[in-house]
Amino acid sequence: MSQPLTISPAPPPASALQATPTRLASIDILRALTMVLMIFVNDLWSLRDVPTWLEHVPAGVDGMGLADTVFPAFLFIMGMSIPFAIASRRKKGEREGRLVLHVLSRTLALLVMGVFLVNGENLHEAATGMPRVVWNTLACLSFILIWHVDRPGTNLRVHRGLQLVGVAILMTLAILYRGEAGTTRFSTYWWGILGLIGWSYVVSALVMVAAKERFWVPLVAWGVFTGLSMLASAGLVPDGGGWDVIPGAIRGGTLVAFSLGGVLTTLLFQYFQRRQAMRNAMLTFGALALTLLILGFVTRPLWGISKIGATAPWLFLCSGLTLLAFMAVYGLVDVAGKARWFQPLRPAGTDTLLCYLIPYFAYAFVVLLGIHWPGWMLTGAVGLLKAFAFALLCVGITYLLRRIGIRLKI
Repeated sequence: MSQPLTISPAPPPASALQATPTRLASIDILRALTMVLMIFVNDLWSLRDVPTWLEHVPAGVDGMGLADTVFPAFLFIMGMSIPFAIASRRKKGEREGRLVLHVLSRTLALLVMGVFLVNGENLHEAATGMPRVVWNTLACLSFILIWHVDRPGTNLRVHRGLQLVGVAILMTLAILYRGEAGTTRFSTYWWGILGLIGWSYVVSALVMVAAKERFWVPLVAWGVFTGLSMLASAGLVPDGGGWDVIPGAIRGGTLVAFSLGGVLTTLLFQYFQRRQAMRNAMLTFGALALTLLILGFVTRPLWGISKIGATAPWLFLCSGLTLLAFMAVYGLVDVAGKARWFQPLRPAGTDTLLCYLIPYFAYAFVVLLGIHWPGWMLTGAVGLLKAFAFALLCVGITYLLRRIGIRLKI
């Protein structure tokens, strides 16, 4: 007879958190859904009369639209993947030093890509001597050349040669760059979405490397960065005085807390999975999600909900919503066995970085060919369908590129 399922309020013991390096299909699918949604909301700028609840809420306004929930969801899901990735590398025999170097190399790649794309946003076309879409396309092409995955049997010299071509293109773009009024040189305006992901990743991954099987380490780290988020929301995190050497994405606490929340979710999931107590897992996740949502609404009068301000209520609400989304996807995919429903979207979850770059090529194609969509395609429900179709098109292109051997790995 099986033992009754009970929920223990105590944290899982360290010995219970020896991660099994398996891949969870629902995480890939949730990441794919988030990427499709990200491309969709990023394309809303091309439409007219977009419903307010779909868009980003402006700075200084208390609230959030659907677009304000996408980036934190991606950070949370990235955190969920970290324990699996590190456990897989440890199973292959990698020691701590190699793991740390891997984490740092991935972070550097994300920071480089983020800074180049941000400079593209601030490009002065006339002073630089090229349209913004050309700049972005060349930058994205360079990313693919530098961080592409070789097909089996590819000559090492060819691989290195393509990487050198990519580096040369990026260096040329940086030298030619002029921004703002035509006088500003290549610089860090801000880190961009990819850069913010990089800073969140490096902290969460290094915490996980240091934690080994000790659950309390990422738990304490989440508490520290959540506390920083609340202090920053209250205006109590100092600027200057040496604190500026710590990137704002880390100093503010909120973004790292998102990804560490994902790390904790996976560790708890693995704990219950090994005990075959998934009903307890779902009850625990439901209770945690409800707690986070309540915290979000309770703290809202203090600091307001703001993505741009990266406030603590935004952290609590989006973490709770993402946890509920994971529960729903897990129930459909891993429990009900409906993974085939999401099969067309899977490239966005397995080749996510490549999928993220596809819109830059697509926009360049439209602009350089002088394509102008009729007004009826950019308004109302038809416009929203156009944006959704564009997101699906990007997923399809990602699938086709993978079929011919074009993939990215950082």
